[in-house]
Formats: sequence, structure tokens, C-alpha cells
Amino acid sequence: MNAPFIYGKLATDRNFTDRNAEIIQLTRNFISGTNTIIISPRRWGKSSLVKKTVGEVIESKEAIRFVFIDMFNIRTEEEFYRVLLEKTIQAVSGKIEDVIGNIRKFLKQWVPQISLSPDTNTKFTLQLNWKELKKHPDEILDLPEKIAAAKGFRIILCVDEFQNIVFFDDPLAFQKKLRSHWQQHQLAAYCLYGSKRHMMMDVFTSPSMPFYKFGDLMFLANIGRRYWRSFIMERFSDTGKNISPDHSDLIAELVDDHPYYVQQLAQQVWLRTNKTVKDEDLREAHQSLILQMSMLFQNMTEVLTTTQINFLKAVIAREKQLSSKETIASYNLGTSANVARLKKTLISREIIDEDVGKITILDPLFSFWLKNIYFAD
Repeated sequence: MNAPFIYGKLATDRNFTDRNAEIIQLTRNFISGTNTIIISPRRWGKSSLVKKTVGEVIESKEAIRFVFIDMFNIRTEEEFYRVLLEKTIQAVSGKIEDVIGNIRKFLKQWVPQISLSPDTNTKFTLQLNWKELKKHPDEILDLPEKIAAAKGFRIILCVDEFQNIVFFDDPLAFQKKLRSHWQQHQLAAYCLYGSKRHMMMDVFTSPSMPFYKFGDLMFLANIGRRYWRSFIMERFSDTGKNISPDHSDLIAELVDDHPYYVQQLAQQVWLRTNKTVKDEDLREAHQSLILQMSMLFQNMTEVLTTTQINFLKAVIAREKQLSSKETIASYNLGTSANVARLKKTLISREIIDEDVGKITILDPLFSFWLKNIYFAD
């Protein structure tokens, strides 16, 4: 019997829970052609939300085509253009004859080299002349808009790991170039999201940046406890096992309702359960998960400085005034200016987050490990 919980991959169909309000909002944006930026901590289900909403829009028979780009391995402007061209042509073409026809129709200044896969009629890769391309990138940047206008449908470009544009040689100039083209498009719209929350915030919420106010900002909140309770109980019941509401709540509580960890811990509990979940099943599953992650957490702490560790200790202790003289002296943090630097560094490393002045450790299991193992007396 397959385990009924999914983590480390996209949650689809019955493995997807809640986010009803977000699906409604994102669906409206897709249909209306509104640009959307999705921001949340890592592993909160941004990609699953986009794919779930796309599936529902496709089922509704709206005249919309979706283009998916994952920028995880894209580190140069040249590679971005190549992938943008390739994925856009793929999304609007059927057989390879359509691919060639669309390239000839919509690219007037130059034609890329096409490499066909020998085992399929539709898979292909493109090679671009970067020397020529960087002189005339407009055709590729405007390609979704031109194709949408010619073919009579809307195109939505969904770009994951969008924050990776900051690794390009001249990221600010590139962002200005993208914005100058994309903001003029009427039939092509853009859904941009990524796993580095602080980097996405820098790109989209700073008034000095080109993508400031580019579209509708969606800040994902955590999934509510009541949704996790019904989801976990239903998935156990589907496989002939039982779990109480209290045990379901405790699974979510132990990992602060973190979507990835809720599914992971629920699966560990499910694997240990014969018929009905017992206290020891949940306790053993949680301890096993902490032990499983301990090596990773140990490696994370080993590269931190002593003052960074002390700062985390103060956060774990829920010190409210981290820059106060008392806190600085108690945790040997140096100066108030150093506290600001420590906070900035740990935020950039995706270890902590700050929201409305409240600082939290992003990974709830790391927080538990620090408090109960690393800093334990």
C-alpha cells in the first residue's frame, strides 16, 4: 500500500489541501491577465498552488495557454532567452512541423539552430547565437505577446525560482529590460514565484527596483490547523487506519503547521500505525524525524560564527528586545550595530525571517533541534 502523504514533490489532486482562497484569487488573475507574484517561505507549496490552479483553469476551457519555466539552473541572460524561447514554442506547438513553422513565423531577425530528439516527434532544443541575440533580444521577450495576438488566446508565463535573476552578470539592467517589455503586454501575463523569500522581497517590494508594483502580490499564509486535521484524518481513513483529531492536531503543532513537514511527519506516523494511532507512534515518528535531520542541522550550525549562534539562542529564548543592552550583554552579541548585521546575515541565509518586527527561525524542526538538543543544558 502506498503511503497517502506526499512531500518533496508537487502535491496534486487529493494530496493538495486548503488554499481555496488563494486558488480563487490566482484563477481570477490568470483569466483577467493580471501579473502575479507569489511570496512565502520555502516549502510552503507555491509550485503546488500554481499547478493546481493551472489545472483548474485548463479544465474550465478558458482560451489560455501556460508556459512553465524553472530557473533553478539558469544563471545567465543567454540561457534565460534560450529557455524562454524553447518553452514558449513548445507550449503552443504540436508536432515538430508546428515548431519549425512557429519559429519561422514569429522570429524575423534570425532563426536558431534546432536539434531534434531521435526518439520523439515533439522534443527539441534550440541553440542561439549569443553575439547576435544580445543585440536584438526584443523578439524573444515579446514572443508570448506576439503569439497570443496571432493565435487568439492568452498566454500565462509561470516562472519558478525567479529570484535567480540576481545571479546574472548585470541583474539590475536585465530586470529593467524585462520590465520595459513585459509591462506593455496585454495578452501575455506573468506569474513569478521562488523559494528564496528574502530575495523575492528585495526584487518586488523595494520602490527602487524595476519590478516594484509589477503585479498582484500574494503572500501565502500557513495552512490552518483545522484544514490539516481534516486532511490527515481523511488520508488515514482512506487507507483503513484511524487517527484521532487530537493526534492529527499534534502532528501539525509539532512542526508549526509547516506544509512540507506536516506531510512528512504524518507519513512517518502512518508507517508506524497498524490500525489506530497511539501516543508512542507519534512520539517515535517525531523523534525519528528529528534524528534524521540532526546531521543536516549540525552542519548548518558548524558554519555559523559564535555570535550568530548566540543570536539564535536569543531568538529561541524569545527575547523581545534583541538590541537592548541587557540582551546584548546576556548573549554576548557585541553591539547594537552588530545585532543588525547578524540579523541581516541570517535572513540572507534563509535561517531566520522577520515579519512585522517578529523574528522567527524559518525551519520549525531546526528550531526544535536547537532548543531541545543543541542548546539543552
